[in-house]
Amino acid sequence: MNALQNNDVPTILSGHGNWITPELWTALSEYPLDSVGTEYPHFARVVESADDSIQPSEDHPVFYGCFDWHSAVHNHWCLVRQLRLFDDHPEESAIVSTLEERFTAEKIEQEAAYLADNESFEKPYGWAWLLRLVSELSLWDADRAEKWREMFGPLEQRVVELFEREFLTQDRPFRVGTHDNSAFALSFALDYARVVDDDALETAVVETSRRFFLDDKAYPVEYEPLGWDFLSPALTEADLMRRVLERAEFQQWFDGFVPAITDSPYDSILEPVDVKTDSDDGLELHFVGLNLSKAWSMAGIASALGDHTVAEPLEESARHHVEHSLELAFTEDYAGAHWLTSFVLYLLTRNEGGIAPEQ
Repeated sequence: MNALQNNDVPTILSGHGNWITPELWTALSEYPLDSVGTEYPHFARVVESADDSIQPSEDHPVFYGCFDWHSAVHNHWCLVRQLRLFDDHPEESAIVSTLEERFTAEKIEQEAAYLADNESFEKPYGWAWLLRLVSELSLWDADRAEKWREMFGPLEQRVVELFEREFLTQDRPFRVGTHDNSAFALSFALDYARVVDDDALETAVVETSRRFFLDDKAYPVEYEPLGWDFLSPALTEADLMRRVLERAEFQQWFDGFVPAITDSPYDSILEPVDVKTDSDDGLELHFVGLNLSKAWSMAGIASALGDHTVAEPLEESARHHVEHSLELAFTEDYAGAHWLTSFVLYLLTRNEGGIAPEQ
């Protein structure tokens, strides 16, 4: 897209947003603003009884748009983060009015009550994004952010309690490339715990991460992608463990986890996944998200590896993934438009605080 022209890929991949123009900020807000108010089509991850019916805006007065609850949450995160990072956002008025209409104590309390009655709803992906949203509000030094953060208290407490009771107690992780991925949820929960200084949660997440993944060796990266993935199970796991382990321990762990990532056939994970842009199947757009998430994972892993011999190949691969995905993410196809912008913003601003903060 035009707003990305005249910017080299290393700048785009830097994780700092000081190069982002007002034109690009406008583009980054367009689809989230539209999607958060789009109630249908809607997908609900609940089992209904004979007397139930899905009424998104009644069940979820805050997060009813964007096709599903979790996408609504990360689009709201996308809008909040843009306001925090760019003081003169060209769409500030529209974003603020949209958020003010949704962020009320009554509506947020209703969302919390729904989770009290449906404890497995959006486990763990939606929970993870809710914690990411609260983290963003906590980082933002503004009166309105403080007001909204306080309103989110009941829902935040509900999600943290569910995460501790229903997720951290699991016997094993889910190594998948979609919503049930355990490492992705743990990464977001760990970032949240460190942002809000919840030492008990941080300790529990670190312990669970080590229990789940510390002994993983010779991961079969050549089998990826596993299906309609938007996450790489291998790279998402490594992106978590760089948050959990000290640099030297992470480097040693990574050597055992993917000992030959630059050799065939294991080097296939370094290649972007081709996206059929003429496909009628909206799931094909998952691969755009996959390439974006692989890019941010590899960039973060490379930074943690320092002068390790595979750091440079990972950085080069991250650049290739950006080249194969960034413009495709600004699609008008609602199957991708309702969620991909938040992945773009995560990639472009991953070093602007709140994402994998310093230990």
